[in-house]
Amino acid sequence: MIDARFPELTNQQVEKLKGYGIVENFEIPTTILDYGDKRYDFFVVLEGGIKIIDPEKDKGNVTIHGRHQFSGSSSILSHRAIGVRGETLKNTQVIRIKPDQLKKAISKFSDISDLLLNAFLLREESLKNSIQGVKLIGSEHSNETYAIRDFMDKNDILYTFVDSDKDDGLKSILEAFDLKESDLPVMINSQNEISIRPSIDEIGECSGVRLKLDDEIYDVLVIGAGPAGLAASVYASSEGLKVLTIDSNSPGGQAGKSSKIENYLGFPTGISGRDLANNGYIQAQKFGCTISVPHRVESIQKNAGLYEVNASNTSTLKARTVIAATGAAYRRLPLDGIEKYEGAGIYYSATSMHANMCKNSEIGIVGGGNSAGQAALFLANYAHKVYIIIRKEDIGAKMSDYLVQRIIACENIEVLTNSNVVKVDGDTYLEKVDIKQKDTLVPNEISYLFTFVGAKPCTEWLDNIIDTDAKGFVHTGLTICDNALNSESEFSQRKPYTFETSLPGLFAVGDVRSGSVKRVASAVGEGSIVVSDIHKFLAQDKFATTTN
Repeated sequence: MIDARFPELTNQQVEKLKGYGIVENFEIPTTILDYGDKRYDFFVVLEGGIKIIDPEKDKGNVTIHGRHQFSGSSSILSHRAIGVRGETLKNTQVIRIKPDQLKKAISKFSDISDLLLNAFLLREESLKNSIQGVKLIGSEHSNETYAIRDFMDKNDILYTFVDSDKDDGLKSILEAFDLKESDLPVMINSQNEISIRPSIDEIGECSGVRLKLDDEIYDVLVIGAGPAGLAASVYASSEGLKVLTIDSNSPGGQAGKSSKIENYLGFPTGISGRDLANNGYIQAQKFGCTISVPHRVESIQKNAGLYEVNASNTSTLKARTVIAATGAAYRRLPLDGIEKYEGAGIYYSATSMHANMCKNSEIGIVGGGNSAGQAALFLANYAHKVYIIIRKEDIGAKMSDYLVQRIIACENIEVLTNSNVVKVDGDTYLEKVDIKQKDTLVPNEISYLFTFVGAKPCTEWLDNIIDTDAKGFVHTGLTICDNALNSESEFSQRKPYTFETSLPGLFAVGDVRSGSVKRVASAVGEGSIVVSDIHKFLAQDKFATTTN
């Protein structure tokens, strides 16, 4: 049976690909892919083979690509660091194709595109289970360590976690590298290079998730890579526009934190938010979109007809149009000292990493929406007991019925209605949670608390320069207040487009937009539709430039 991760190209497909690269010969074993390379080439084997090796293992052969098989994974499209090494066998002949040329071939030939991308996705999934990646050493109860794990986990950066609170061999590891516990968290790669207390920015750069952005002018700058932002990226780039997408943390937004989305059209058995985001991430790059994280936008202004965006870790970004797709974030519970426990017992998402952390423990989930329900059902497979804590009387008030019915049927989930968390406590991490149901304290042994309440728009970077509603969500199209439309702007000649804000050429989609339906499907819909508004704006802007 043919392994779908390692298919063979047909003779016709190989001939097509020859036009995008060069043929090379290797008489002796030669390393052509090296661990940690961020920009590496794609190879098709004509004769001989390429041995793929995991450098973290003593006998680390992953596979051998034979005749008409090919190297690589989806990281080749994004210039992310490769987690394996590739070495030719004796007397090997290959086609070497540069990443940019590979993208052109994928764009032109659908049969090659389908074969390669399917194999790339399957390889990525299997690599998660077989490749160890870098070592991260730190305390599971440290919010600094958690921030690193969270970023690496959501960006699919392969790593092995060593919990300094549990690992018996920690002392010998620290001694071998002349480290102290005060140096933690520490990252160690396969070349035994050490990074003490690395920042998220450093990890983004080293892994290749964050790109060095050139001083170019983009047709579209998408700020935020949740479902709305990724959809806009896919549709805009597939229609030939030059697109840059940035995000402050990782692709997926709030949806990326969902363990399982079951009511999204086309996925009858459901799909995790992370997988949905990863597919969109690859799909956008397939069409030529540039995606880079982390970049936190600090300010935006318009100068000489172009938007100039100042963001962390890069020079000023310039674009003809901008799409705000920054979404919304869950609010902190109004409790004294709660920030102390964020990442050390209090969390705002529920992923497989969190599930492994809270095995056989009692956990609390605050919130009555779909995200809370999905998290509760997912974590109930690992935790001893799950409490869902809601202020209202009816859990079905904001949650889809299919989730409500499953929660009722789950033996280790208890719903606490008319309830609030009134206090959190602990020395260096969360150890105690006080819950009041009406006026009575609820006995519990919760040591992990997940909150999914009170989303607020992520619009700080806009600094009140556009029209919003009372809660800060962005007005677009016909909802923009008349007094917010500058009579001296082009809005004196036309009405704002459907997803356009009170600033011409600045658009808003998804959860950040006032009146949006907080669902993945609607966010994807808005992200796709806004591209037609972009085309209209660019067309009239080009006309204005030509006539002037």
